[in-house]
Amino acid sequence: MWDYSETVKEHFYNPRNAGAVDGANATGDVGSLSCGDALRLTLKVNPDTEVIEDAGFQTFGCGSAIASSSALTEIIKGMTLEEALKVSNQDIADYLDGLPPEKMHCSVMGREALQAAVADYKGEEWKDDHEEGALICKCFAVDAVLIEETVRANGLTTVEEVAHYTKAGGGCASCHEGIEEILAKVLAEAGATFDPEAAPKPVVEATPAALVAGMTGVQRIKKIDEVIESMRPMLQADAGDVELVEVMEDKVYVNMKGACINCQLASVTLNGIQEKLVEELGEFVRVIPASQLAKGPAKKPAMVPLGELVQS
Repeated sequence: MWDYSETVKEHFYNPRNAGAVDGANATGDVGSLSCGDALRLTLKVNPDTEVIEDAGFQTFGCGSAIASSSALTEIIKGMTLEEALKVSNQDIADYLDGLPPEKMHCSVMGREALQAAVADYKGEEWKDDHEEGALICKCFAVDAVLIEETVRANGLTTVEEVAHYTKAGGGCASCHEGIEEILAKVLAEAGATFDPEAAPKPVVEATPAALVAGMTGVQRIKKIDEVIESMRPMLQADAGDVELVEVMEDKVYVNMKGACINCQLASVTLNGIQEKLVEELGEFVRVIPASQLAKGPAKKPAMVPLGELVQS
């Protein structure tokens, strides 16, 4: 799995300021349980000085989400609201001595929760700019404004990087064209040209690329199958199921079965499988419904039949 910094581990195992703040006069809610991650930030603000005297969090998410929320509350305590609003998602990541690229979206969520809490304190209605028709990624409810802001603030240049920082594009991949249009627009403003074939920035050493380099093609597919098989009992307990259909480079196609077919949380299930695969393989892969498998002339499958894998 990813080699998280000691600071991230410390804030995960011993989170600071977990829970709601007594006497809080500001609350910021972001995310959605139906989209995988959710965060509530509560603040106790001195009405005379607008200094944040206390901060607490409640989060539904992975270890990085817990660590990022813990770090945020530590950073902003003692700041004025104006100072706190200048805290960026990169400040949160830096406080934790870095986050794996695939987990940077956790720091972005913390920044949004802070903005929402400050707006709540001021009696304003905080909006995340989800205007009609502006929703780019339906799997994770990410809009164009958040993507644009994150691309600008962090100098992102590829769809993969956008997925790491916002989760947009990490589900069914149907929004990749929309993300590419945003990247082209923002890069053009800076006098640069978007290259859809460009490789993402070098991944930090925390991602065990050596693990992937040491695998043969067959071993890699077998590992993917093992991860999916390990998650099936949980789905079967709820009358659902999943099966591996095809592996084509960084795309893993699966069939959702049983109750999972029409489940409103299907995108969350796919994201959970994807995150587990990324963690186990040490590389970025996309888990996509087999219904989106490109149709065309028959061609030789890119994977070894599972029956042969069992025998290998």
